[in-house]
Amino acid sequence: QVTCIEVVEAYVERIKEVNPLINAVVKDRFEEALQEARQVDKLLSEGPSDDYLEEKYPLLGVPITVKEAFSLQGMPNTSGLVSRRNVIATSDATVVSRLKQAGAIPLGVTNCSELCMWYESSNRVYGRTNNPYDLQRIVGGSSGGEGGVLAAACSVIGVGSDIGGSIRMPAFFNGVFGHKPTTGVVPNDGQFPNAHGVRTSFLCTGPMCRYAEDLEPVLRVMAGPGVSKLKLNEKVSLEKIKFHCMDHDGGSVFVSPVDKEILEAQKKVVEHIESDLGVQVQRVAIHKMKYSFQIWSAMMSSKDSNGQEAQRFTDLLGDHGKPVWPLWELMKWLVGMSSHTLPAIALGLTEKLMNLNPSGNAKLVSMGKSLQEEMEALLGQDGVLLYPSHPTIAPKHHSPICMPFNFAYTAIFNVLGLPVTQCPLGLGSEGLPLGIQLVAAAYNDHLTLAVAQYLENAFGGWVLPGKV
Repeated sequence: QVTCIEVVEAYVERIKEVNPLINAVVKDRFEEALQEARQVDKLLSEGPSDDYLEEKYPLLGVPITVKEAFSLQGMPNTSGLVSRRNVIATSDATVVSRLKQAGAIPLGVTNCSELCMWYESSNRVYGRTNNPYDLQRIVGGSSGGEGGVLAAACSVIGVGSDIGGSIRMPAFFNGVFGHKPTTGVVPNDGQFPNAHGVRTSFLCTGPMCRYAEDLEPVLRVMAGPGVSKLKLNEKVSLEKIKFHCMDHDGGSVFVSPVDKEILEAQKKVVEHIESDLGVQVQRVAIHKMKYSFQIWSAMMSSKDSNGQEAQRFTDLLGDHGKPVWPLWELMKWLVGMSSHTLPAIALGLTEKLMNLNPSGNAKLVSMGKSLQEEMEALLGQDGVLLYPSHPTIAPKHHSPICMPFNFAYTAIFNVLGLPVTQCPLGLGSEGLPLGIQLVAAAYNDHLTLAVAQYLENAFGGWVLPGKV
């Protein structure tokens, strides 16, 4: 009914309209995108069959945005690091290349946190991204620009990555869908920083979008041949899923208590599932979840099976140059002289502290392994766990520094290697998005994707900002 050029023009206009407020798109490629849209219209006018096009180009003409940490040819690839300010990608990351080959049209790249290791998307290269539902709130991180741009209806699909919740937190704070696939299915190459050593089995690349039904086709394209490991062709019978529910982590001293509104939203989900599907949702209390932050930290800094040390964050901050001294950077930051953000400096300091207790770390790593076995046994091949996406709704700017470990609610599933879908559940009393995480055992992504579509129908999914 519409031409590709009309679609792309509409999204370009929308970005021009709202980006000055939210600062999500940090570099655009509008001219190239419009040229690519014209080529799509030319291809369609030449009349190949719809079946042929759907097979060869499943995302033909679909406007997308890409997290700036991924290489997109001709676009910057700094990850918010001042020393990389002049780095321009000369090729495409594997997932970006696959999306382009499937016909998708990138509109530009979006903001992230410095080195993708913080849950507010703000850095000294591009500044701060604001939440479209309330400009005084954060978009989350590190794929925060994607969360904001999708919520504001500036893009159809986003490319995100997630090593501690970097897809799911922005999806939650901005009321959109985000999927962290089973580890090792979607390739991570072509992003900076990339994972090394043990972290290669924690970092995941995945799709973010406004509508649940878009997650699966995009995941198929991103995974390429790896998609055969997932059961995306299996029909899901929701009545046969064994649902489990956990309201909070058991009360970690490092993490905020879960907001009443988030608990209330989760309770409504449980009630709806029970009454509509006629199934019993099993309440569970998994004791080790209380140590989520400590387990994640210990596993992130552990050696891999070959004895290779985890890459130090301070080395990444130096980006192959001189290593950064966090205490010196803190002194410089206090007088406005550091080129790094406070969260990045703080992370460099805590990393040094973590390495002071090797025997404690070893205990936590083994606790993580036993938690993984417990989770896999609980979920089996037909289980889905309902769990909060974050203990609070989108916080105000800068406030995450007061509660730096709240990301533990998402991070624990990275080190457990489980697939998780973040599903929006409408807006709360302050007009900010609510949501829930849907977790399954490894390679059962099809279960969480099916439940996300089901809950979207029941609870309305994404809500346009400013509509209320």
